[in-house]
Amino acid sequence: MSIDLTQTVPLVAPPPPPPPPPRRPWRAVVVTAVVTGVVAVAGTVAVQAALDDRPDDAGPAQEQAAPEERAPETAPPVTADGTAPDWQAVAEAVRPSVVAIAVRGPAGGSEGSGVVLDTDGRIITNDHVVAGGGRIMVTLVDGRVYEAEVVGTDPTTDVAVIALTDPPDDLVAAAFGDSDEVAVGEPVMAVGNPLGLDSTATTGIVSAVDRPVSTGSPGRGEPVVTNAIQVDAAINPGNSGGPLFDASGRVVGITSSILTTSRSSGSIGLGFAIPANLALRVATELVEDGAAAHAFLGVRLADGTARTADGTVRLGAVVVEATAGGPAADAGLRTDDVVVAIDDEPVSGAESLTAQVRERTPGDEVTLTVVRGGETRTVDVVLGSREEGRA
Repeated sequence: MSIDLTQTVPLVAPPPPPPPPPRRPWRAVVVTAVVTGVVAVAGTVAVQAALDDRPDDAGPAQEQAAPEERAPETAPPVTADGTAPDWQAVAEAVRPSVVAIAVRGPAGGSEGSGVVLDTDGRIITNDHVVAGGGRIMVTLVDGRVYEAEVVGTDPTTDVAVIALTDPPDDLVAAAFGDSDEVAVGEPVMAVGNPLGLDSTATTGIVSAVDRPVSTGSPGRGEPVVTNAIQVDAAINPGNSGGPLFDASGRVVGITSSILTTSRSSGSIGLGFAIPANLALRVATELVEDGAAAHAFLGVRLADGTARTADGTVRLGAVVVEATAGGPAADAGLRTDDVVVAIDDEPVSGAESLTAQVRERTPGDEVTLTVVRGGETRTVDVVLGSREEGRA
């Protein structure tokens, strides 16, 4: 039996046996497997099977009010002393805006994390946390438990918004930072519900930015390709949908997947987060419109290399097909062109270009650096819009 080791899988913590207790017991697990794969922070094989049964139309698309201005109620950002982050102060400030999520359905359940979007009770999490359907229960940092419902889901980016059906008056919304400003080496803190251990905080640094990561989308067909923030902070099953904070207590990412030595083991210091700018844009569209728009280049791609006129060999994404009438074809992109950069950001392959396109907005103009017949040129493309599909 062959195993595909190139895909990441959503990480949802295993469900407790029914009936679900207020808090389930946890036990340490020693993992000795030697296989490598990327796992999303919310799932096991059993849970994955349960998630695959979700109907395509799950996730209401009813009209919702836009998120209100959150400035007065957000968790207060923290200022470090200039030498090292004050993680104790950060944790104290942000933990009230982080929640534990438990989903229970006839076929099983899942556990994950979330971050409070606004004081009306809306919460951002991962699509794969709630994709299985069922009753959603949200636990706040002080132990209060509330029922929630799905506002909208977006399998393409693995972002979902849920809302408490009867939110409390003292709900604390998180402050969001600019994920475009995140830099390699920057200190970060992940807070979430790993293995049912709510409000767990772990720290580390940003190991890489613009890391193309592909994960399975349970029951949705198309894989999730993310231009992710890579971190070495410990992230484990149950962290899915939880926030990644900077040293000032601002959300810069939504943790979603890890690279691990097997589907049952935990963190080995290779975790990935959806950039906050992308997650917040998608969440806002889900609230306002019930669906998110996705940028579309209109090409079919493969990994490859190109040799420029000076003999330099560069990695890139080979255009296998430019869809007639699509944005790329209309801009002059041709079959066998090799895209080596987008807006001066290097492209290392098909997933890299796909991830870069998906984090942008329909209508954005991008400049592609293309090698054609050994000659390097630039092509300006206005990205189109479609719900899902190729880059």
